Amino acid sequence: MCEKKTNAIKEKIQKRYEDMKRVLDQDLMITLTQMDIELEATEKTVEDRMEHCYHLTQELDQQLSDIGAQVTTQENEIQQIAETDKKVSETMKLSDPDGIHMDEFRNEQLLSLTVNLLLFIRSQVPVTKKLFQTYAADVVLDAETAHPKLIISPEGDSATYTDTWQDVPETTSRFETTLNVLSRRGFSEGRQYWEVDVSGKTYWELGLTYPSIPRKGRVEDSWLGRGEGSWCVEYFNGDYTAWHGGVQHELPLLAGKQFDRIGVYCSFPAGLVCFLGADTATPLHCFCAGTFADSLLQAVCPGHDNEGTNWKSLKVCDASRSAPVL
Repeated sequence: MCEKKTNAIKEKIQKRYEDMKRVLDQDLMITLTQMDIELEATEKTVEDRMEHCYHLTQELDQQLSDIGAQVTTQENEIQQIAETDKKVSETMKLSDPDGIHMDEFRNEQLLSLTVNLLLFIRSQVPVTKKLFQTYAADVVLDAETAHPKLIISPEGDSATYTDTWQDVPETTSRFETTLNVLSRRGFSEGRQYWEVDVSGKTYWELGLTYPSIPRKGRVEDSWLGRGEGSWCVEYFNGDYTAWHGGVQHELPLLAGKQFDRIGVYCSFPAGLVCFLGADTATPLHCFCAGTFADSLLQAVCPGHDNEGTNWKSLKVCDASRSAPVL
């Protein structure tokens, strides 16, 4: 049933894209044809003037010959020379290429309009990411949940690893064995999308979790994606892995690719969690939980220093303002 509905929607979307392409192709044909017609008219004018100039030069040659042979009086000679000068001047004007103009101002207007159209189309695609951005969430990290080796910015928008164990209050909500930090607010309805700046990092984990994720005890229990109540994508030294329920999903097609931003989309009604490379709207992995059993919190792990290569912060971005992709 789900496959049938999805295929029907895909067919409709594909048709709309084909319609858009057809409209753009038709508009391109009209624009270029109009310019070709104008160019053809201009070239015809140039050819006509060149032919006219040819005839004028023939006449001038004849007149100059006549002047040399038939001049009888000074007065007649002056008149003949004046007429010749006039024809020479006319010939020069007609043969001057600067005297023939395309409608350059209108052509520049056409170019400007096509640039504006391109910018508008770019601002609307990829449509998947554009739609995700309408669900952009204001994610603030909760310092009370952060592992003591994480520094959370006062604004709650970044997490940075440090070798120094921070002097922070011991609370039941704080992670003690894993370098995680959760968001202050969770959600249990609707759809949310958020992005994290991961540029310059060699190790990180991002995802969603139920509030019940273990914060103490065995290390593996509090890793993102290792239990049934959390979902994540992990990046380590060029390799991407998706995790849920302790099951590892390697993503070999992404090996070696680097993204500056990672986007996480969640549809609570559909039980869907999707990850993408936000810079290029590249899909990374999707989980379908069916029905979520609890509210969800955003979770990030900036990772350890990874032999001195991973000191940069993970920074939560304003997902509604990310740059166009194409």
